[in-house]
This record gives sequence, C-alpha cells and structure tokens, in this order.
Amino acid sequence: MNLEKNFKNKKVIVTGHTGFKGSWLTLSLKNLGAKVLGISKNIPTKPSNYLASKIDRETKSLRADVKDLNKLRKIIKKFKPDFIFHLAAQSLVSISYENPKETWETNLLGTLNILEILKDIERNTVVVIITSDKAYKNVEKKKGYKETDVLAGIDPYSASKSSTEIAIKSYFDCFLRNKKNIKLGVARAGNVIGGGDWSKNRLIPDCVRSWSKNKTAKIRNPHSTRPWQHVLESVWAYILFASKLKSIKKLNGQAFNFGPNNRKNYSVIELLVSMKKNWNNVKYLIKKSKKFKESNLLKLNCNKAKKHLGWENILKFDENIKLTAEWYQFFYSNKNKIKDLSLMQIENYKKKFYEKYLI
Repeated sequence: MNLEKNFKNKKVIVTGHTGFKGSWLTLSLKNLGAKVLGISKNIPTKPSNYLASKIDRETKSLRADVKDLNKLRKIIKKFKPDFIFHLAAQSLVSISYENPKETWETNLLGTLNILEILKDIERNTVVVIITSDKAYKNVEKKKGYKETDVLAGIDPYSASKSSTEIAIKSYFDCFLRNKKNIKLGVARAGNVIGGGDWSKNRLIPDCVRSWSKNKTAKIRNPHSTRPWQHVLESVWAYILFASKLKSIKKLNGQAFNFGPNNRKNYSVIELLVSMKKNWNNVKYLIKKSKKFKESNLLKLNCNKAKKHLGWENILKFDENIKLTAEWYQFFYSNKNKIKDLSLMQIENYKKKFYEKYLI
C-alpha cells in the first residue's frame, strides 16, 4: 500500500490539529504531501507542539468550535475534503471533573455535528473518528479490552467517549451504512506519549516541566499500568486505517484498538526508570491525589487491528521513552530548531513503518 499515492495532494481536514496528537498527525500528513486544513477552537496549551514545530506557518488553520454546527458545515462544504480525521475533544480526565458539562458538549455534540454533516456530503470522503481506550468499562481486565467489550466509562471524560461511540454506531446504522460515498471508522488508542505534550495532570508533561527547572515531580499513582505508546505509533495507525478504509468495504463502520502489544503493560514507576536513562535529573515524590479516581490497570487487545489491517506497534517501550526525552531536552535547550527534530523523528519513523509494511 502506497500512502503517498493515497494522500499526496488530497484534501484532508484535521479537527483538533492544535492539540498534541492533532499536531503530530498534521505534520505526518504534510510529510505525505496532503493538503491539510486544520480546525480548532484554540491552542490548548502553552507551550504547544503546534507552535513549537511551526505548524501554524505552513498549514491552513481555521478557528472554529466543533460545537458550532453551522460554521463547521460551511467549512467542510467549502473545502470538500477527501479525508476527515476528527480529534477535537476535551481530552483530560482531571478537567472533566472540573467542567463535566463542557466535556460532554465538546466530545459528544462535536462528534454529532460531524456525523450530521456526513449525512449531506456527496463526494467520496473517508472519515476516522478518534475516541479513546477509556471508553471501555474498566474492570481492570488483564487480557486487555477487545472492540466488542462493554463501553461504559465512569468519569465524565470516559463516559463522554462511551456515549460518543453509541452515537457513532447509531448514525452509521441509520444514515451512513448505505451511503456509498462515505467510509467511516473509529480508532481507540492507548496512553500516548511523545514530545510536545504540555497538558495538565498528565504524567510526562508534569515531569518534564518540573525536571526542566531542576524540581521534583509529584507522582499520583506510581503502580498504575497503562498501554503507553509513542504518538507517532497512533497517528500513523490512523493514517494506515484511513488508507485501507478507503478501499476495503468490510472495514466500513468498524472500530479498532491501536495500542502496544498486550504481552506486557508498564507501570508509572517503570516509565520513570526508563526516563532516568535518558534524563539526568529525574526526581519525583509520590503524592496520591483524592481529587479524582484513576484505575490501576488499563490494557488493550489489538488482535483485530493485526488481523484486518496488518497493524501492530513498531517501537519498543524504551524507544518510546528515548524519543520522548530527546524531544523535550532539545526543546528546552534549542527550542527555535525543534521543528527540525520533529520532522526528523517523523521521517525516521516513516522509514521503519514502510519497512514493516513493505510499502
């Protein structure tokens, strides 16, 4: 499969392109020669990979809230996209406790607006909606959640993603299944790490903010395990999924997990030990928080993606950590040239990706 052939000069909309994952997806699509239009309400953090990697200078961007159906409809109708990647969301569990209503409205209503617009699109369009591994009812299943497991998140963020999945299934079955020009898929990724994430109350951003100032990071839940994966693993999985969704009929309407293989999940402590190999002044203090509940185990079963898409993670755990540490250290020492490192990491990953999939 030739990804350049599928994306070069194609018009692609990325909602949430100013966010962590959205910015890396935008850079990766630009690497493939796509004409990207980014739609975001704002730049969610400062600093941000969006500004640090100078995406704002090379990508057409429109400020729009996905909750605004009329504005969103006009943008999509005028641009006439070949592909849509919907990532715009309120993506933090901690913020969802502070502002549950905004979380529900952005995540559910924003996706409903995309689905509503798809009903009226007449040109061939491939759409990948990114939800979350947290959409599953987390009973700390050791073998990992399959795509057929119950979707019933408890906290406001997770519940908003579960309800979004129900809405997607309903719209697909009632309005989009027989609409031959629309191909729709759902992607659920694991805990994504990598350079350029400065979100609040996330492990690595919290740590690097502290360590860059030679301070001690506070760790809430040291023994929690997560399906850690580098951001490039997830965004290139989305690209591969979209590419195959375009031509393989049986993938239409399907949801796929994209996470590390389920042979081993790593704990927060193991992640910090790996970071210590790549960062000189790793200092942390365990300080548990009672503000919101966090699960101890979250794991994905990605056998379906391997079987139907031929996809599985490429990078090993320590490689994920090394790439992440490398990016942040370069940013804090030479931020004006961080774009060069971002592009180099994408190009190096693409080579491994092409070797893996014989592209």
